Amino acid sequence: MSLNLEQKRAIVAEVSAQVASAQAIIIAEYRGMEVSQLTRLRAKTREAGIYFHVIKNSLVRRAVTDTPYASLAQHMVGPLVYGIGSDPVAAAKVLYEFSKDNEKFVIKVGAIGDQVISREEITALAALPSREELLSRLLGTMQAPIAKFVQTLNEVPTRFVRGLAMVRDDK
Repeated sequence: MSLNLEQKRAIVAEVSAQVASAQAIIIAEYRGMEVSQLTRLRAKTREAGIYFHVIKNSLVRRAVTDTPYASLAQHMVGPLVYGIGSDPVAAAKVLYEFSKDNEKFVIKVGAIGDQVISREEITALAALPSREELLSRLLGTMQAPIAKFVQTLNEVPTRFVRGLAMVRDDK
């Protein structure tokens, strides 16, 4: 189905808005995949907050012009799907997990800011813990010394009370 000029402008504007707030863009090839598989992937990406669409390459090239992601334009060849996310780890994780189960879904390349990243780097990015998990680890690390200090302060009166109880029990 051919798009008229207004529809193309609307798509370019929508993609430009997503690219403006994006931290990462991942490009994958979906040649030979069934619609049901792509539908499942769309549901997973929607849950993760990733903008995931099959868009004409020429429209995406226009959308990324004059952005840090302009270097991706040379990789936009063939039947591609675009995952644009504000959390690079979440985008990489969802698309990589799906590509492990579906060999027809092949991650080609991605970008974080103005740096193009390869498939191997996307795989490494997917192996990182999520932002929430990293924040919880950091918080746990920051709380550990305080918790130990409070436990140590609490131990002095506890030992005193136990000592008094032992003296009371002996008499």
